[in-house]
Amino acid sequence: MAAMSNYLENKLIDQIFRAQAYTFPSTLYIALFTSATTLTDAGGGTEVSTTGTNYARYSLACSLSAWAGTSVSTGGSASSGTDGTTSNVSTITFNAPGSTAWGTIQYFAIFDAATSGNMLIYGQLTTNKTVNANDAAPAFAANALSIQIDN
Repeated sequence: MAAMSNYLENKLIDQIFRAQAYTFPSTLYIALFTSATTLTDAGGGTEVSTTGTNYARYSLACSLSAWAGTSVSTGGSASSGTDGTTSNVSTITFNAPGSTAWGTIQYFAIFDAATSGNMLIYGQLTTNKTVNANDAAPAFAANALSIQIDN
């Protein structure tokens, strides 16, 4: 299950109820964490290090073709479902780790920037993934990164 950060909650409240314009990102950046993320704007927790690891956040466009509609597990059409859930349409494959281990990935977060930026969504993985040196590139299969807006 995923949750919105305080930053995103505030932006949505201001946009919907207070007529304060929020420019939604055109690209989202998926980040991996080895310790718990939190509601804070910066994400808290420990993101995989970029020093000598070949790790980088994965960029994914905000589009009908990249994210499933709430009524289907494929892209291409506007949402019309009732469960408030979307997921990645295609496989999300990070860089391979190279000669430095990433550790045990336990959480993910979605940011509005490739580095730093504002955390928008975060959640715990269903199954932890240990990424050792020279392992295959970690990935989320199509429809595996599921985001639900609770109702």
